[in-house]
Amino acid sequence: MQQNKKSHATLILILGSLTALSPFSIDMYLSAFPQMAHAFNTNVAEVSLTLSSYFIGLASGQLFYGPVMDRFGRKKPLYFGLIIYILASIACALSNSINSLIAFRFLQAVGGCAASVGSFAMVRDLFEPKESAKVFSMLILILGVSPLLAPTIGGYLAVHSGWASVFVVLAAIAIIILTVVFFKLPESHKADTSHVLHPMPIIRNYLSILREPQFYTYAISGAIGFSGLFVYLAASPTIFMEIFGVSEQTYGWIFAFIAMGLIGMSQVNVLLIKKFSNESILLSSLLALTVASFIFLICSYFDWYNLYSVVGTMFVFLCCIGLSNPNSASLAMAPFGSKAGSAAAMLGFLQMAAGALVSVCVGVLKAQQLFPVAGIFVGTSVIAVLILVWGSKNIVNKVASDPNSVEVMAH
Repeated sequence: MQQNKKSHATLILILGSLTALSPFSIDMYLSAFPQMAHAFNTNVAEVSLTLSSYFIGLASGQLFYGPVMDRFGRKKPLYFGLIIYILASIACALSNSINSLIAFRFLQAVGGCAASVGSFAMVRDLFEPKESAKVFSMLILILGVSPLLAPTIGGYLAVHSGWASVFVVLAAIAIIILTVVFFKLPESHKADTSHVLHPMPIIRNYLSILREPQFYTYAISGAIGFSGLFVYLAASPTIFMEIFGVSEQTYGWIFAFIAMGLIGMSQVNVLLIKKFSNESILLSSLLALTVASFIFLICSYFDWYNLYSVVGTMFVFLCCIGLSNPNSASLAMAPFGSKAGSAAAMLGFLQMAAGALVSVCVGVLKAQQLFPVAGIFVGTSVIAVLILVWGSKNIVNKVASDPNSVEVMAH
C-alpha cells in the first residue's frame, strides 16, 4: 500500500513537471527583456515578439500532438517533442540576432507543447474518472506555482549569469525530465493503427467541433477574454522595468504577486460554482473585466497612475480572468464525449492563437505604454462580452458542464 502511494506520488510529480515546462518557458525570461534588447541592439517591443512566436508554436502544437499521440502512443511523441525543445533551447541561448531567437522560440514551443498535451492525455489514461479530477487539480496547482517562481528565478539568473543562462537552465530542466520520463513513466496508450493521420479527416473533425454553437460561443468568448493575460505578459517587462524602473528581481516579485490574483480566484471559483451557474459567473467576470479595462484606460489617459495603482489594477484584471477562464472552458467542453480530446485541442489552439494575435499587436504596434495596453484590454474584453451575448442566442440545447470537470478547470 505504501509502495503504491509512493509510485502514485512519483507519477503525479512527473506529470506535473511536464505540465509546468511551457509556463516556465514563458515566464522565466520575462525579466531579461531589457537585457536582451540591449544585447541585440533593439527594443523591448521587438523582443516581445519572441513571446508571440512561442504562443504561435503552442497553438499549432496543440492540434498536431493530439492525433499523433493517439496513433503512436504517448511516449514516442513525448521523446520527440522534448528533444526538439532541448535543441531549440540551446539554439536560443546561442542566438546572435533577434530574428533567429524568434524562430528558435517557435521551435521550442512546438517541442514543449508535447509535454503539456502528453501529461493531460496520460492522466485520462492512467486514472479512473473520479480520481483523474483530483489529479488534474494537483497538476493545475503545480501549473499555478510556475508564475510565482519562474520570473524571480529568471531575474536572478539574468542578473548574475546573463539572459542566455535562462535558456541553458530550461534545456537542463528538459534533459532531466526526458531522463525521468524514459526510465520512470509508463506507456499509458499503445499505438493504434486505426487512428488515421490523413489531414482531411482531422480537419473535418475539428470543423465539426467548431460548428457546435455551445463550443464556439464559450470557447471564443473565453479565449478572447483570456487573451488579456497575454497582453499583460508581453507588456509587463516594459511597464514595470522601463516605465517604473524596477529591477529584474523586483519585477519577479511583482509578477508573482499579480499572478496570485489569477490563481487565487480560480480557487474561489470552486466555491462559487456550488452556488451560481457557470454561465452567470462567466458573464459577471467578463463584465467586471470590461469595467476594470475602462477604468485602466481612463486613469492611464489622465496619467493618474503610479507603480502601486498599476500593480493593483493588473491584480484585479487577472482576478477576473481567473474567474472567466475555467467556466468558459468547462461550458465549451460540455457537449463532447468521444471527441473530448479533439475539443480540448481546439480549445487550447483558440486560446493560444488569440494570445499570439494580441501579443503580436503589442510588439508590432509598440503598444507597451499604459494607454495603448489599456486600449487593447478594453477591445478584448468588449469583444468577449459581445460574442458571449450573441452566441448564447444560438445555443438551442445547452449541455450542462460536468461538475468534476468544472472543478478541475477552476483549479
